Formats: sequence, C-alpha cells, structure tokens
Amino acid sequence: MRANVFRGSGNFGIEDVALPRAGAGDAIVRMTLTTICGTDLHIVRGEYPIAPGRVIGHEFVGVIEELGTGVTGYEVGQRVLVGAITPCGQCAACLSGKPSQCGHGEGWEAMGGWRLGNTIDGAQAEYVRVPFAQANLARIPDGLSDEQVVLLADIASTGFSGAESGEVKLGDAVVVFAQGPIGLCATIGARLMGASLVIGVDGDERRLAKARQVGADVALDYRKIDVVAEVKRLTGGGADVAIEALGTQETFEAGLRTLRPGGTLSSLGVYSGKLQLPYDAIAAGLGDHRIVTTLCPGGKERMRRLMTIVKSARVELTSFLTHSFQLAKIRDAYALFGERKDGVIKVAIRP
Repeated sequence: MRANVFRGSGNFGIEDVALPRAGAGDAIVRMTLTTICGTDLHIVRGEYPIAPGRVIGHEFVGVIEELGTGVTGYEVGQRVLVGAITPCGQCAACLSGKPSQCGHGEGWEAMGGWRLGNTIDGAQAEYVRVPFAQANLARIPDGLSDEQVVLLADIASTGFSGAESGEVKLGDAVVVFAQGPIGLCATIGARLMGASLVIGVDGDERRLAKARQVGADVALDYRKIDVVAEVKRLTGGGADVAIEALGTQETFEAGLRTLRPGGTLSSLGVYSGKLQLPYDAIAAGLGDHRIVTTLCPGGKERMRRLMTIVKSARVELTSFLTHSFQLAKIRDAYALFGERKDGVIKVAIRP
C-alpha cells in the first residue's frame, strides 16, 4: 500500500509499504479521509520524536476491511470513525476514568493512549491497523458524511475538552488563545458549555473572522491591542476560564494574566523547550488559580457522543476543511498547512 513515511527531520513522503494485518483484537480500516494535524508538523520538523520508518497521522475515517479475533459487534464494510487516542479499556488509567492516559508510565514516547502515528503506524495511508478495536471503532450513523465527522477524531475532541477540563459554567467569561483548528473548536466548546462571553485571540484576520463565525462574541488581534488589559476590561476583572490552544510561552503566560482570582487556565498546547511560570502571573501563588492540561479524549464512546452532536446540528465542521489533496500530493499539503497559506484551516487528504 501507499503511506506517508517519516524518515527524519524534514524527510518524509509517500512510499510503498507492506499491508497491515489484523492480530487479535485489531481491525484493519481502509482509509477514506484523513487530515494533517499540528502535531504532525511537530513530527516532520523534528520537534517531537518518533521512530524513523513510522507512518504518520492520527485523524481519519474509513471502512472496516478486516477484523481480528475477539472483535465482536462489527462487520466488514461498515464505516467507522476512529479517535486519535486508542485506549485499551482495561488498564489502570482506563478503569480509573482516564482513558487518554492509557498505558501511561511506558515512557514519554508513549504519550498516554496516543499510538497512531506515534508508537505504531498511523492514518496517512491507504490502510490502518487499529489496536483495541472493540474499544475504538465508532460506527458512523447513516446520513453523516466523512467530511462531517473526520475532525471529531482529534481537533474537535481536543478543542471541546479544553472547555470541559476548564469546567466552563453557565454564564462564564472565556478567552481562547489562538484560533487555529483546535482553538476554533475550543471556542465552539465554550459556547456549548454555556459561556455567556467568548473572546477569541489570534493574529490572523481570517482566523479571527472564522472565530466570530463559529461563536466568538469578541475577536482580538494581539498585534493591535493589549489583550490582557482588554480582556480584563470586557470581563470586569478577568476571565473565568482561559484556554491556551497554541503551546507557546507567550500564550500560556497571557492566559494566566487574563484570569480573575480563582480562575482556571485550561492548557491544550503541546509545548517544546522550557515553560516558565512567572510568579506575578499567579499572584505569587495566592490567587487560587487552577492550571489543567488535557490530552485529546478518545475511544468509541467519546466518538459516538461527538457524532450525536453533529447529527443534531449543534456543530458543523465541514467548513474547516478548506483544502483537499490526494495522498500522493501530501508533501504539497504539508507545505500549505505548515506555512498557513491561502487561508488554510485544515486539509482533507483522500486516497
């Protein structure tokens, strides 16, 4: 089959590789639509370590091609959505209600339950082996297209979880730093959770316009305004929840500084290098602030719930797929996505 294989920093592309086979508990899924994630950019730039020879990608939908022994309740030919995180459902983390941290303790490279495109071959390929298939295959309801659900696998699940982990309450004021794909989904998630004021922050006019379109009440361009001062003015003293969706020192620190006393910083960013916590940004430790981090929730029940939100027309994400490429042209897709050209939000990759 054809697959996008990582060979080293800046060295990746389509190769012919062996077709995967289903072992016990596995499923083989024929990919019908996948995407490129910001984490994939970290990988190809050498900023997040994976083994050379690994197939990249973790956000996809497809059709069941083969089922391993022990996988019941599914049939070959069914359309399925697979989460970016593939928990086993049986380990201590899963049984303790933390399925995203499935396998945690295996080492940094394990990154919880994130396996696809990380510790095993991923989704930017014609066929994908899904581990722990019983816990991770979510059948796509009739009437929903691939385009309607593919982004639920990662960016929507992650973005919504920023609001969930931040425990946004009815009437809260929420500020979301960075309006890329995950930040836009965090903006939507804050609205779904009942926030009465949602403020989006970015430095790209098209992304700020998109933030307004998906539900931000106010969109602030950090290049033109003192964001911290303006958030405090708009909220009468500070946001209840700040969601950081980029992964930089600047956005992390700005998120802290926009909080009211007792507020929560919900961090979704993947950080590289040293992250510092200025004492004055948390009132010298006396401000009753809370910092929470979240790894994308996965598993079939999470995917099922997200698909019901789409089916009930509470969320519409197809407009996020601004560009489309064939798998053979995936290096072109990475170039466009990585350089944020032509108003790109997400790219659809088709076999």
